[in-house]
Amino acid sequence: MDPVRIAVVGAGVVGLSTAMCVSKLVPGCSITVISDKFTPDTTSDVAAGMLIPHVYADTPIPKQKQWFRETFDHLFAIASSAEAEDAGVHLVSGLKGSGVLILTRRIGDLWELHPSFDIVVNCSGLGSRQLAGDSKIFPVRGQVLRVQAPWVKHFIRDGSGLTYIYPGISNVILGGTRQKGDWNLSPDAEISRDIFSRCCALEPSLHGACDIREKVGLRPFRPGLRLQTELLAQDGRRLPVVHHYGHGSGGISVHWGTALEAASLVGECVRALRTPSSKSKL
Repeated sequence: MDPVRIAVVGAGVVGLSTAMCVSKLVPGCSITVISDKFTPDTTSDVAAGMLIPHVYADTPIPKQKQWFRETFDHLFAIASSAEAEDAGVHLVSGLKGSGVLILTRRIGDLWELHPSFDIVVNCSGLGSRQLAGDSKIFPVRGQVLRVQAPWVKHFIRDGSGLTYIYPGISNVILGGTRQKGDWNLSPDAEISRDIFSRCCALEPSLHGACDIREKVGLRPFRPGLRLQTELLAQDGRRLPVVHHYGHGSGGISVHWGTALEAASLVGECVRALRTPSSKSKL
């Protein structure tokens, strides 16, 4: 039996996690991750990376708790393993070890992937405005600073969560901003000064920080996270698409849980393709 060819569009934490989950849970498939940007140039690379529960209004609370718990357990296992120090690149190295192919390519239309692929998983985030015609998704711009301040060992966060200090393995992240509808990826010097001032007010020792670098990322927000299957049809052609995007600022917090669910949806598509009575429908 020929393997089912699956394309995962997008190489942020959501796309890579989905590819990993599909490779583990859906046998008999060949998986290719397709994106025009890979680490360290993705939105996920700008994220502060704190595991904080986020609320998705259209998703039942028990389901959100499940996603968070599955993600927490997955990340805790990594943190407790010998790979902890390399956790920042764990997804990419894990993918290469699992036989998943990596393809650098900009996709303008999901139909470009037909007939080379049997199923597409759309993890393109803001790219879904074009690829899925989703006008509901919009950017919330986040600007942060990465600084060298190795004496900072504990995270500090104000009540609103707008100002935060998150120490990492190699640097400290200072933030931040929430600018709805702003597509500008260029750092704003005035905003950087404001972030630094706010963070120094919380932790005065940051005045001694060095190697200050500015980073900007666009969080992919929509009224609700989109996790569903859509059957595209055009000129007698059929292309099953599993949409998995719209995590907003909660991608790090629920990515593994939602990736497991996306992999389950992919598994349903694979079974449908392999069922003779369903092939005419797909």
